[in-house]
Amino acid sequence: MTIVGYFVLSVYTLALFYITVYCVMQFSLLYHYKKKDKDLSVNKTAGNKTKEHKKVGSLAMVDSTFADSDFDNHEQDTGEGDSDLPFVTVQLPIFNEKYVIERLIDAVVDFDYPKSRYEIHILDDSTDETVDIVKKSVAYYQKKGYQIQQIIRKDRKGYKAGALKDAMPFAKGEFIAIFDADFLPRREFLRETIPYFEDQKVGVVQTRWEHINEDYSLITRLQALQLNVHFTVEQRGRMAGNYLLQFNGTAGVWRRETIEDAGGWEADTLTEDLDLSYRAQLKGWRIHFLEHVGSPAELPAEMNSLKSQQFRWMKGGAETAKKMLPTVWRSSLSFYQKMQASTHLLASTIFVFVFVAGVFSVPLLFFLSDLIEMGFDKDFFAYYMIGLLSITAIYYVANVQATHQEEAFGRSVLKFVFLFPLFLALSMGLSLHNTIAVIQGFLGKKSPFVRTPKFNIKNITDSFSKNQYINRKISWTTIIEGLLAVYFFAAVIGAIYVQNTTFMFYHLLLAIGFGGIFFYTLKHLSIK
Repeated sequence: MTIVGYFVLSVYTLALFYITVYCVMQFSLLYHYKKKDKDLSVNKTAGNKTKEHKKVGSLAMVDSTFADSDFDNHEQDTGEGDSDLPFVTVQLPIFNEKYVIERLIDAVVDFDYPKSRYEIHILDDSTDETVDIVKKSVAYYQKKGYQIQQIIRKDRKGYKAGALKDAMPFAKGEFIAIFDADFLPRREFLRETIPYFEDQKVGVVQTRWEHINEDYSLITRLQALQLNVHFTVEQRGRMAGNYLLQFNGTAGVWRRETIEDAGGWEADTLTEDLDLSYRAQLKGWRIHFLEHVGSPAELPAEMNSLKSQQFRWMKGGAETAKKMLPTVWRSSLSFYQKMQASTHLLASTIFVFVFVAGVFSVPLLFFLSDLIEMGFDKDFFAYYMIGLLSITAIYYVANVQATHQEEAFGRSVLKFVFLFPLFLALSMGLSLHNTIAVIQGFLGKKSPFVRTPKFNIKNITDSFSKNQYINRKISWTTIIEGLLAVYFFAAVIGAIYVQNTTFMFYHLLLAIGFGGIFFYTLKHLSIK
């Protein structure tokens, strides 16, 4: 039994070590994020003494205390010179989006940008009544003088990446703005992003995702908590540290030349955005992230949609890591840039180690007494608290201290204290589902691009109960998630029985996580 005990301890420790290293690497991004804030504060103080206005061609941007680049002070000019603005193609890749497509089209035609200087292409792969809805909207706005058209392919080859690739010959724009169907871009989007392309090395400008329906449910609140980290500490931290970052598939603008120079859109991964981002940056192009420019979007409101989105992101991340890591390590990037890029590309693997650590922690609980008698010091595990402290600090800064937060400080802190443990539980509960996705990605198992259903959910009064896009099938993964909830709850009871509470709180979070995933999956499957 001693050999088995040491084997269990070794596997658990290895998983814990991987998780800790990942968290510490993330913490380094927090360092760069906070350092950039400090630098901006110093620059703004100096700027107040001698205010300078920097115009970009005929277009300038509004002065913002949140600016994070050389364009720190601007004035918007909507008057003369608009005819000299760069021509932009706005691409809207969609598939069966009858509940939200009209609101997206309405938002894009309302851009504060001359009709003559941008065109709208709806890349419509739909197989339902969405096609007719788009057709009517296109005809309506064409009569009003907008350059808008519906592009329909013969088949859905390559899914979103294929649609973007096939639509490029029709695009006249020097710049390509892309929005998924769940977004509602603001009127000033183009005027706030296009000026950054005056820097000829900038190939992409990415904006921060905001959340239309954050307060709809506990599920949406927890998603917002996580996404806020990516769209503050991670993206801006990578930019500030001169590391590779990413275009997030939507709510951003590409320089057309960058897409072509990097080899164009490729459909061999489920995360074509991450793939092209890396290929472009390895060609020498830069991605500029704008934390101060928000683009509202709808979060998945039901568990099966969230799981579908997570599966695509995790599997696509693994596929892109397998594809791009050799190229990254052969590149001329510095060693630490390569390390950060590897951590970024391998981010989805964290769920594999979270799952392994959770499963092996239960037998370890019952071997622990024997191992301690043989000289093992259980205080050894305290060293790995650095990982939990790191990730707690990151989430606190992104959700409480970030400059775009509008809630009162006290309310933000209380909300964070309540939500963060539940977020940890949710992440643990998704670990089996996401582990399967990661393994499939690395093994090269192909699967279709399953888009996340959008329900036009904006507030608590809205409902997705009669939405035809809801998946009603129970998977074997869901059954195992229910069994794992029982497994970890039994571990809590077992800890009380053997009078060893070392892992009790950890196992309680795992039980809540898997139990919550199981409960909400079945609940949302049964809604009619």
